[in-house]
Amino acid sequence: MTFFERFTAYNREQNLFKKNDNLLLAVSGGVDSVILCELCKQANYHFKIAHCNFQLRGDESERDEKFVRALAKKYEVAIFVKRFNTKEYATHNKVSIQVAARELRYEWFADLMKEELCKGDKSSDSKDTSSTFLLTAHHANDNIETLLMNFFKGTGIKGLQGILPRYGKIIRPLLFARKEEILLFASENNLSFVEDSSNSSDKYTRNYFRHQLIPSLQKIFPQVEENLLNNIDRYREIEILYAQSVSLQKKKLLEVKGNEIHIPVLKLLKTEPLKTIIYEIIKEYGFTARQTEEVASLLKSESGKYISSATYKIIKNRGWLIISPVNTFEAHHILIYENDKKIDFEEGKLKIKDFELSMEKIEASHLFATLDADTITFPLLLRKWKQGDYFYPLGMHHKKKLSKFFIDQKLSVADKEKIWVLESNKKIIWIVGKRIDDRFKITEKTKRIFSIELRQ
Repeated sequence: MTFFERFTAYNREQNLFKKNDNLLLAVSGGVDSVILCELCKQANYHFKIAHCNFQLRGDESERDEKFVRALAKKYEVAIFVKRFNTKEYATHNKVSIQVAARELRYEWFADLMKEELCKGDKSSDSKDTSSTFLLTAHHANDNIETLLMNFFKGTGIKGLQGILPRYGKIIRPLLFARKEEILLFASENNLSFVEDSSNSSDKYTRNYFRHQLIPSLQKIFPQVEENLLNNIDRYREIEILYAQSVSLQKKKLLEVKGNEIHIPVLKLLKTEPLKTIIYEIIKEYGFTARQTEEVASLLKSESGKYISSATYKIIKNRGWLIISPVNTFEAHHILIYENDKKIDFEEGKLKIKDFELSMEKIEASHLFATLDADTITFPLLLRKWKQGDYFYPLGMHHKKKLSKFFIDQKLSVADKEKIWVLESNKKIIWIVGKRIDDRFKITEKTKRIFSIELRQ
């Protein structure tokens, strides 16, 4: 089978795109993108060219742009060129030059496709069934380098899939080909191309893997490249099974309540492998792999403990882990520490005092909670009430669900939505502004009083 036949066969096997689809080719002018143009031309695919000039290599960058413009003229296809101030973007966004270039080019490619600038000619009397795709010239050696870089970065099974043949609207139709095959095809077809001088510098991570690490590995394992490519295929199949299993576990564990995720602690503790499942749950909310251990510890911690990502917090609340957006968490879950004297929250302010027993200081009002200080454990958790909550109403020795208590109090739906509770060590000590829990009341043994006043 010729190289061209393998190219078209790979497209069919991977179901990448159809004959009449509109293709936008990312062309740098290097040998990989040049042979991609040639293969698409030989296959009579409808394509256009997009070239990025990052203005990083002076005259060489200008040479590359001029070459690609000539290439478009040779193949008689439309060309789009974008010149970027890459260094300025990198400085402004505090990213590396490589990251800046990647972000700039893919954002521009997306805009090109979104604006339908690369659609083919359509006859008015025919029904259009085509799609528009971006084709990049990543090949098998790129895939090996990506696999190794992902492995050392610790990206997990997902990263070990390497470069996918298709990711959304982005297609890599040359992943079947090794670099030496690409160079041979270019030679056989008398194709000229330009060389990027930065490719020879080992200061870039990919180049170090390409020039140093992989050749060193080949001295010990001559078949290392072939073995890694075979592993990529296996890892992709493993990832499919892995994703299916994780999805089933999430369905069993996660309970969506508004914009919060509630996870039963006991059920999660019985899950195997625990840390893997924890990571797969929390990573979607901005938590890192390193925080997996912290979440695992949270499972056996006291109520009120929490950890944070940039956008979410995970709080241990009795028998549950609650994943909540930071703004919602701050509004609906407030930790109160021993030295706190005043707390602002949605329904008003709490004024806190701790003093020696003195009956003349005791306030008998639903706006005050006067409690035995020695029965309280910090931090306290101030939160919205939820279904299933219960307490021991003052004067009673058996528990009552808050929902039943509210019925007895003849509270309206609107009133119930405003109810907050105060917890100590997983126990509700006060339905704020309503009634305290009998287990925390003042007795003849009380020495110090913990008093909280609600100011609405």
